[in-house]
Amino acid sequence: MLLACMGGSAFAADSTEATIKKLIEPRLGEGAKVEAVTKTPYSGLYEVQVDGDVIYTDAKAQYLFIGRVVDSQTYRDFTKEKIQAINKVKFSDLPLDLAIKTVKGNGKRAIAVFEDPNCGYCKRFQKTLQEVDNVTVYTFQYNILAQDSIEKSRNIWCSSNPGKAWSDWMLNGKEASAAPASCNAPHEQVLALGQKMKVTGTPTIIFADGSRIPGAIDAKGLEQKFATLK
Repeated sequence: MLLACMGGSAFAADSTEATIKKLIEPRLGEGAKVEAVTKTPYSGLYEVQVDGDVIYTDAKAQYLFIGRVVDSQTYRDFTKEKIQAINKVKFSDLPLDLAIKTVKGNGKRAIAVFEDPNCGYCKRFQKTLQEVDNVTVYTFQYNILAQDSIEKSRNIWCSSNPGKAWSDWMLNGKEASAAPASCNAPHEQVLALGQKMKVTGTPTIIFADGSRIPGAIDAKGLEQKFATLK
């Protein structure tokens, strides 16, 4: 991995970073918001945080480098680590009343999962959860894949036992009965929450330390992740 000295005064660095932000933001497309610009030790590159992602540029904001910075000796992925850090959430701040709560065993370990009822990978993850004990799962029904996802989620949410209804559908394809007209599911609130958190796909798993894993994970990987949280 190539390293470069930071060099220069703090004022000069701040000035360069402010200039880069001013120059590059209009070039990233309508609505793009640069949250921070930081000089890195990677060959003079500047890290640009934009909409929960990380890209790189030079000191003159002339070139964009879209990809990952990885240590060639250890394969440590610095870009991945930074993206995970800036997208961390405070688990205790999640509106868990908008989620379906399922407790297995002593329930001491906790995860929140954004899932769509039409998501194949979500169904695979539900099967994985059958192999995991002592966990509380908060399922946010994040309906982004199909129009009928909203109706399926509403029927599940409005059932007498949403946790069982969710499991019946995701594991066995058994649809919940039609919800009464008077029952309202928190579709809009969950959709707004996921968008605010920049959840772009399902499943997305949020752990107690605020870190996340996008996509399905097997039981071994899940247990390994839990072990790092102790």
